Amino acid sequence: MQKRLNIKQAAPDALKAMIGLESYLSKISISKTAKELIKIRASQINGCAYCINIHTQDAVKNGETNQRIFLLSAWREAGDIFTEEEKAVLAVTEEITLIHENGLTDETYSKALLYFSENQIADIITAVITINLWNRVVLSTRLLIGESLA
Repeated sequence: MQKRLNIKQAAPDALKAMIGLESYLSKISISKTAKELIKIRASQINGCAYCINIHTQDAVKNGETNQRIFLLSAWREAGDIFTEEEKAVLAVTEEITLIHENGLTDETYSKALLYFSENQIADIITAVITINLWNRVVLSTRLLIGESLA
């Protein structure tokens, strides 16, 4: 793969804005576990090895099990490995990541409302949008595992 631009050098204000989103997300009431599941699942869908690598390591550091990480791409078939709240988060993650298919459906949104407030759903949506942004930057610039984004 041909090496491409460094986002920090080419668009430092854009990177600063992205880091601002991460700063906001670090303070929301959604659990660290849910945030890492969002990051890993969206990165799996987008095929972003760089982000999968980082966020699976972060998830393990935060107490996530290998079994749940291994089963994440098949969470619908994983029985009770994931809680109902986590399943709602994962459904929202998939539908927003694959926005071109059907968008966030009324069914998925209504299910999320069973477990989360509107403010929390807004934060979940923001978390999904943010990791999709990172995935697109990493894939577009062809950042390799082990290289520094910033």
